[in-house]
Formats: sequence, C-alpha cells, structure tokens
Amino acid sequence: MFPAPWVCRRCATALAKPLRRQFLRYASTDAAAPNLPPALLQRARNLAAEHAALATTLEQSFDAKAAKRLGELSRVATALRSYDAARSSLAELTQLSESTDAELRQLAHDELASTHEQITNLATALSASLTPRDPYAQLPCLVEIRPGPGGQEGRYFADAVYKMYRAYCVRVGLRANTVKYEVADGAETAGGGAANESPLAEAVLEVLDEGAYDHFRSEAGMHRVQRVPATEKQGRTHTSAVAVWVLPSFPTSDSAGSAAMEADFDNPDSEFYIDPKDVRSEKMRAGGAGGQHVNKTESAIRLTHIPTGTVVSMQDSRSQHRNREDAWRLLRSRVAAQRREEQEKVANSLRNSVLAKNQITRGDKIRTYNYQQDRCTDHRSGVDVHNLPDVLLGGETLGRLMESARSWLVGRDVQALIVEEEIKAAEAEKGQGNGNGNGGGKKKK
Repeated sequence: MFPAPWVCRRCATALAKPLRRQFLRYASTDAAAPNLPPALLQRARNLAAEHAALATTLEQSFDAKAAKRLGELSRVATALRSYDAARSSLAELTQLSESTDAELRQLAHDELASTHEQITNLATALSASLTPRDPYAQLPCLVEIRPGPGGQEGRYFADAVYKMYRAYCVRVGLRANTVKYEVADGAETAGGGAANESPLAEAVLEVLDEGAYDHFRSEAGMHRVQRVPATEKQGRTHTSAVAVWVLPSFPTSDSAGSAAMEADFDNPDSEFYIDPKDVRSEKMRAGGAGGQHVNKTESAIRLTHIPTGTVVSMQDSRSQHRNREDAWRLLRSRVAAQRREEQEKVANSLRNSVLAKNQITRGDKIRTYNYQQDRCTDHRSGVDVHNLPDVLLGGETLGRLMESARSWLVGRDVQALIVEEEIKAAEAEKGQGNGNGNGGGKKKK
C-alpha cells in the first residue's frame, strides 16, 4: 500500500471548496457566435423580401421574367431561412444554459458547440448565395495550355499539365475531348522532360459537361514548376511556367442547346458575336507528322480577328470543314474572354476598394509544383499538399487544391460584395445627411 501524497493544508482547503459559478464556462454565448457583416445580412433580407413578393405575384398571374427572377432568388431565400433558424436555436440554447435545472444546462452545453459550427457553415453558404453567379457558369469550357517562361523545360511541363487535367476529368467522370494538341517542331530529336512528356507547343482540352466552366475557372493563371531537368548535369533546379486559360464554350451544333448557341452567335449584343467581315480566313497545308496527306491537301485553317488581332489556327482534323468549325468555336471563346476582361477592368477601376490591388491576373503565378520537396502549393488559398505524383495524375490531391481555389474565389467575391454594399450604405447615409441638413436650414428660416 503506497502512502498518500502529501498536500499542504491551504491547497487541500482550496480544492475542497466548490467552484464559484462565475468562473464556470462551458461554451461560447451568443455574443461570440459568428455574425455576417450587417451590409450582407441586410442585402439578404432585401432579396428574401423580393422573393416573397414575387412568389405572391406569381400565384395570381404567371410571368416568365418574374419566374426566372424567382428562381435566381430562391438560393438566397433558402439560405437565409436556414441561417435564421440556426440563430434562433442558438438563442434558445443560450437561455437553457442559464437554467436552474442541471440536466437542461448540461444538454444545452452539449449542443452549443455543434450549433456554433452549423451557424458558421450556414453563414458561409449564405454569403456565397449572395454573390452573383458567373453568366457562363453552366457552360462547358475550353482549357488552353501553353508553355510560358522557361524554354524547353516549360514545354515539357505544359504536356504534364495537359495530361493532369485530362486524367482528372477521367477520374471524376467529366467528358473531355482534345480539340488541339500541337507538339513543338523538332520534338523527334529533342531530349529532356520526365517520362512520357513531349515538348508541347499548345493544347486545348474541351470539357463537355454543363457547369465545367464554373468547375475549372479557378485554374486560369500561371502554373510554376521547380524541378531538375533531365538534361541538367549539375543537378540544379530550374524554374519554368505554364499558362492556363479557361474559356466558356457553347455546345456544338449537333448537341443539345444548339438553338441557344446560334441565337447568341447571331446576337450583336452577345459577347460571343463576331462579324464575319472582321475575320480573315486562310487555308494552309497542315504540318507535322501525318504522312503524305498533310503535304497534299489544304486542310488547315487559320482565322484572324482583325479588330483584336486574335489568331487561331487548327489542323488536328483531316477535314477542312471540321477544322473550320473548331477554329471558329475557339475564336469566339477567346474574343468573348477578352471582352469580359475589358469589362472587368472597367468595373474594377470604378470600385473604390483595396480589392482591385489583390486581384489575380494571368501574369501572376497561382500554383507551384516543386518536385524536390514533393510539394504543390496554391498561392491564393494558401493550401500545401505533399503528394505531387497524385496531383500530376489528377488524383484526389489535385481535387483538394481545385476545391480550395474555388473557395478562395467565392471568398474574394464575398469581400467585393461587402465593399460594394458598404459603399452604397455610406452614400445613402451621406444623401440622407444632406437632406436633413437642408431641411434643418429651412426650419431655421
């Protein structure tokens, strides 16, 4: 039998006394609950009120425009109801935590932590529902991959990025079609690159499923690679880059939605509209490997959009008609993307906020692939992963990176929305203040 440990009389007396109630703290109270910015919450309530008014109107008489608007607002109304219900539950639990019944207090304390977590998730969902959806979010997309700075090593890694996205589409079940795959001249004699890599000049991967543009738009930007090239004899690490563009794409003429596509192509107000008079079309003989066919027929097509100087060439198919269709689809997507960028620049210049300084452009690196450290870093979301082979094979690790980038985009849109709402509120208060001041002047007279 071991002797009892010695405890001084003062400590024994202190331990014997029950803890005073004011020092007990089981969970955070409502004051520490996650709150939405007042500007966002007010915007959500205004949109929910509009949703309720439209629902009442549609019960009396149907209107296609009002029904479309109702569908757009239903996302906000549903998220706000869930958020308000969770806040009400939190208030009830907070009251129960102060009950004189010990059992009720314990039950309330057990539920508070999960309720706080639920409110955090619902606040994020409500913020995301308030951000305007990209008008092309539901469209398929074209993923263009071209080597950036870094010479031949950049060409090899461009091929790795192309295969990475193609493998990712296969893994997640997205239908993908290679529209263009062009290897640089002299690929037969060039050396270097990792296993199964070719010196890529340009590749265009079309993801055919609806919503692909919203899924991949966060991948646009400069992808940096740090690795030791196969031709490096002294083991020095080289840094190269690959440019990735993600463009919205309309379905082909033989697929569903072709009527909407044709209407948009023929609408002068559409961003996809191109006047055929502004395009110079040239027929060429295809180059590269392919036997005698590439030397005897003019199947390659080159289109030049004269106002913007955008040039698209296509030679992947033996059919001149097919090459022309693919070239026109790619040209429309590129010109539409340029028009969207110009509109965004104007909007950003008018927005008086620091967010414009933090905007990611195509010239900025968005991700780094470091072979020596077995690491891939997304510089926007700050997520690091250490399974680079799985990333390059389009595995779940790449999916985590893409999801973090999409979350970063939503967060950026939410911050921009908060700034816009605060500016509107400040301008409204300023206008009311000027009105009150004028009214006060009249009263003094």
